[in-house]
Order: sequence, then structure tokens, then C-alpha cells
Amino acid sequence: MDPGATTRAAPLVAGIHKLVDHLGYDFLGGPRPLKMAWVINFQKALTFAWVLGLMAVYGNTSTAAWVYLGLHGSYGFCWLVKHAAFPDASWERRVTIGGAVMSFLLVLGPYWVLPWLLISRGASGASPPPSDPRLALAIAVHTLGVAVMLSADAQKHFVLRARRGLVSNGMYARTRHPNYLGEMLIYGAYALVVGHWLGWAILGWVWTVIFLVNMLMQEASLGRYPEWPAYRARTGFLLPRVF
Repeated sequence: MDPGATTRAAPLVAGIHKLVDHLGYDFLGGPRPLKMAWVINFQKALTFAWVLGLMAVYGNTSTAAWVYLGLHGSYGFCWLVKHAAFPDASWERRVTIGGAVMSFLLVLGPYWVLPWLLISRGASGASPPPSDPRLALAIAVHTLGVAVMLSADAQKHFVLRARRGLVSNGMYARTRHPNYLGEMLIYGAYALVVGHWLGWAILGWVWTVIFLVNMLMQEASLGRYPEWPAYRARTGFLLPRVF
């Protein structure tokens, strides 16, 4: 990210970004034996086993549990394929042990609360199972999200590898943050299956403190390009601008 983005961003946004960056990369100081990519990939790779383990522990083999396993578990493998084919350079930064732990506690770990809510509450009868139409909607939203996220990340990776500058066509022609939109659709699908307020609260935390702040910082960084004002005027921040 352009170093000047910190001065162009709103002070509150820049301050939150600096704090989150410190917690995720530098917390407690010391050596940096890990890459952030390894921390993220560890959580993604174990998600399938985590959900399957919850099903075994709680004895919940309901349709909803299997659907959740298929969605969230397979997304972890999709992420690993994406990392192998077109890795995100920003995740190559080295992190301290404290930073890796904080990243897991603040963002990656809470994602695992969603399947626990679904499977534990379903096993105890504390919540009714999601209806078939709700499951169908979740599958549709998840599929769209994976397609949008992978397409946007692939386009950005290969375009920027060929030339530096503003990416403003393809997936970025109508929305400035299609990769974040795809990610939100994916995890929104999980919360839709779970059907519990805590799942949405966890996503609200991540989407506000992490996603929104990162998007605003990206916009502050991209503001250095002369074509930025015109591009911003014709696109949506997150949702595609149709008219």
C-alpha cells in the first residue's frame, strides 16, 4: 500500500488500521518466524476437519450440518488453490508469534464459532433447523461469492503483475471492491445457514473493523492516481453501480 495513504485517509480510519496492523503483525515483538499467509492457510485448511469434528462430538449429522460442512469446508480448499495459483503479496509479510495468535483470536478463530453455533444448538434442540429454501439461498449466495472473490483476486493479481496502476475494468468496472464483496457473500451465506444473531455479530465486527477500514485505506492509497476521481464517480463502493 502507498505510504501516503495514511496521510490521505481519515484520522480515525488510519488510527484503526495502524492498531489492527500492529496487533496482527507486530504484537509483543520478537522474531518473525511466520508469514501471515501461513497463519491464514492453517485456519482455512483445518476448517473442514473442525466442522466434521463438531459433527462427531455433538452427534449432529443433520442436513444443515452436512450442507455447512460442504460450504465452509470446501471454501477452505478453494482458498488454498487460490493461494497456490495467484497468492496475495500482502499476506507474505512476516509476523511475530504474538501477531499470529492475535490474528487468530480476533478474526480467524471467531469464524469457527459459526459452525459451533449451528451444530451444538441443532444437536440440543435449542434452535430449529434451517428450512430448505434458506439452505438453497445460502448455497446460491455462497456460489456467487466464491465466483466473485476468485475472479476479482485473479484479475487484480495478473493485471498488477503485468503493469502497475489502477485496475478499473472487468470485475472492477462497476464496483471498487469486488473481492471484499465476494468474501462478504461467502461468510454471509454461513451466517444465513446458522441463523443466530451471534454469527451476524461476528461478521459485523470483521466487516466493520477489518474489511471497511482496509477498503477505505485502499481508496486513500489509490487516490494518488490521476484517473481515480473519474473512476470513483462511475463505480459503487461495494455494490456494483448499475446506472
